Amino acid sequence: MSGSRNSNKTSSGCITNGGEAQENSDTSVHPSLSASQLLLVTKKKIVLHIDLNNTILLSDTVTNQGTVAALDYFLSTVTWGRLVKGKWEWLCESPSLLPPCEGAVSYYSQYGRVVGFTTAGPGRRFRKVLEEHLELMRWPSDLPAHKELSVKGEDGKLYHWILPAFFQMLLDLTSQRIEFSILFRTFGTDLPRLLKVVQQALEHGTHPLFSLLPELKLSVNTAPGQIRCNAKGVILTHGEERLSTQDGERNLYWYLSSSQGLCGFQDHFNWWARNAYSIVGGKPLWIDPFDSLIQHIFIDDKICQNNDDTIVHPKVFLDPESSATRTASTSELYDLCLIQTDLLRAISEPSYFTERIRICMENYERNLAQQLG
Repeated sequence: MSGSRNSNKTSSGCITNGGEAQENSDTSVHPSLSASQLLLVTKKKIVLHIDLNNTILLSDTVTNQGTVAALDYFLSTVTWGRLVKGKWEWLCESPSLLPPCEGAVSYYSQYGRVVGFTTAGPGRRFRKVLEEHLELMRWPSDLPAHKELSVKGEDGKLYHWILPAFFQMLLDLTSQRIEFSILFRTFGTDLPRLLKVVQQALEHGTHPLFSLLPELKLSVNTAPGQIRCNAKGVILTHGEERLSTQDGERNLYWYLSSSQGLCGFQDHFNWWARNAYSIVGGKPLWIDPFDSLIQHIFIDDKICQNNDDTIVHPKVFLDPESSATRTASTSELYDLCLIQTDLLRAISEPSYFTERIRICMENYERNLAQQLG
C-alpha cells in the first residue's frame, strides 16, 4: 500500500509500491510516529473531496436507484469471480474492495448492472449482507419521518438519506482539533439538495441524532460550482469565480486549498465517458506532495487500482514551485490522498471515514518526512 513501510519514493516525492495494496490496511499503516510528526498531523489543514452516491448517499438519482437498488448494485462491484469455459465461477465468499486473487474480476465489470443482483440474480449468496446493511441504514423506528433526512426505500421502509458516518466524521474531526474543509464532488444531480440539507443540519440542528452539529460552527455554501474538462485543460467556476489551468495548475490548487466550510462542485461526466472511464478523464485532484500545511484527500467508491477504470485524476506537482504536473497512478496514492469508499463499512462503522482520513494523514506525514529527511 502507498505509505506502508516497504514503499519507495518516486521522483516527485509521492510514495508507491508498484501497485500493491492491502485491503485491511488499518493494521499495516500505524507504525509509531514521533511527537513532531503527530503535531504536524493535528496542525495541518485537510481538504476533503467527497463523492455523494454510494459514498455518503445510498441512492442515485441519475440511475434512478433507491436505497435497496443502490446497495444491491454496490455489492455487484465488490464480489469477485471469473469466467471458466463460458460459465461464471465465484472466487469470494464475502464482498471486498480488492480482488481476492489474480485474474478475479467483479461481477459488475464482467456483466454491467444487473437488476436484482442479490434477489433474482446470480448474487443471491450475498443477500444476507444486503439485508444486514439495510437494517443498519434504517431510520430509527422511534423517530418520525424527516422530509429531508429520511427516505422511503423501494420496500416501503424508512432509511437514512445521508450516512450517519458522515455527520460523525464532522464531529470527530472537530473534537480532534483538525482543521478541515469539505468539497463535495459528484457527477450527479443531488448536489443542490445535499448542500441545503447539510446546511440545515449544521446551522439549525435539524438532525435528531446529531443535535450538537450547530456547535461546530461550520458554514455551508449552498451554491454549487462546476468543474469542466477539455483537451486544453480544466475550467472551474463557482459563483463569480472562474479559474482555468491555462493560467497555471497552481491557481486551482491554491483556490481549492483556501476553501472554508463546506461547498460542492459538479464534475464533468461526459469527459470521463469520452475518455473511456479511465483515469485521465476522471475528477481532477491537484496534489502538492511537498506541502506540509495542506493535504488533499479524495473519498469516492469508484476509486479503483485499475487506471483504465477509475474516477479520480490525480495531478501531482513535480516540485514545490512548479505548475507542471504529472498524472499519478491510483496505486501510488491509495490510502495517502485517495480513499476507496467501502460502503459496507461506512454503513456499519460510525467512525469509518474518520479512521480512513487518519490513516491518510499519517501516511502523508511519513512521506513528507522522507522527502525532507
